[in-house]
Amino acid sequence: MAKRAEAEPPAAPARPAATGEARAEFDSRFRREASARERHPLATPVTGIFIILLIHSLIFASGFLLPVTAAVLGYFILNAPRRGLEKIGVPAPAAAALFTGAIAAVLVLGGMALAEPITEFVTDLPSLLDDTMAMLTGPGGPLEAFSRAAEATEEAVVAAGAEEPVQVEVVSQGGIASSIFANAPGLVSQIVFAVCLLFFLVASGDLFIQKAVQIADRFEDKRTTVRAVRTIERGLGNYLGSITLINAGLGVAIGLAMWWWGIPSPWLYGIMATLLNFVPFVGAVVGAAVAGFTGFVTFADFWIGLGVAGTYYALTAFEGQFVTPTLVGQRLRLNITMVFLTVAFFAWIWSIMGMVVAVPVLIVVKVICDGIPRFRKVGLFLGDAEGFVPEAPLNPSKPADAET
Repeated sequence: MAKRAEAEPPAAPARPAATGEARAEFDSRFRREASARERHPLATPVTGIFIILLIHSLIFASGFLLPVTAAVLGYFILNAPRRGLEKIGVPAPAAAALFTGAIAAVLVLGGMALAEPITEFVTDLPSLLDDTMAMLTGPGGPLEAFSRAAEATEEAVVAAGAEEPVQVEVVSQGGIASSIFANAPGLVSQIVFAVCLLFFLVASGDLFIQKAVQIADRFEDKRTTVRAVRTIERGLGNYLGSITLINAGLGVAIGLAMWWWGIPSPWLYGIMATLLNFVPFVGAVVGAAVAGFTGFVTFADFWIGLGVAGTYYALTAFEGQFVTPTLVGQRLRLNITMVFLTVAFFAWIWSIMGMVVAVPVLIVVKVICDGIPRFRKVGLFLGDAEGFVPEAPLNPSKPADAET
């Protein structure tokens, strides 16, 4: 700006006084913040210590923070439908009961429908793995050569005079099934806690939003808070609404593909694909592996199993590369690398459910950063190459020149 102003001839019209005053005020505030940072040399170490403590707190309190995070995200999503019901005379507590009752019914009915097949699959998984390894390393299997090489190596070691390896039998008192069943009560309690908290949040209406507005001192901050909340509601609603419809369509397509391959109970794989596709990156790989494993065990043919896995992954890749960018890409633009890192981070601290809430949390963080001038560069970094442009600036009273 300064160089451009110096290059202009003296006869050029001057900038308006209001713009010049805004520029001077912005420069003065920037210099004050820079000098404040220089006066506090411990600011960077303290910030690093705070980040480390925050990460450890997220890990330590995961059993509490995970359902709370899910409930808060659900509150932002259900706020707009709740207001719509209030306009036709339905009070907030009744709307909350309707929403949470529907969620609880879906969870209970889905659990009842999937409990038996999932239990059978998990119980039979160890024997299925043993049979799979026997077919892979047996005569005619794709790993037969490696199995023969291992046996030849062992025979050569024994022939060379080395002691014969001692066979140790490990007796497992648990197993995959018992581990899952042992963790089931904790998962159920977290789901119940999240649904109950969601009920109270939705039943309170706009109470928390009003309190957040009351805390803000200036009128501009109050308006910024309201706009940020509305942007979060629209962003999460558009994202999850579109993703849910897309995943349901993907589940139908994969269920039909599994039926075409002759996989038993193809509807289970459609439901699995719908649920796993809420987890970016990892869901498609896990689903393709499970489908390919089932195809290999069912038909005892490695190439059929590979074809089943390839079909599953091809459908998810088509959805991820063409369908989702077409329907969601224009509404939400995120840095794909940051999405991957966010999913990996939340998977590390909160396991599988952390991967589900990772992208919604990233959306909330981005909207908040876009609304705070100090963190606007962070919000810009979280966007993709084309950037993320909100429908309206979160602080319209701020001059446009002050953002440069």
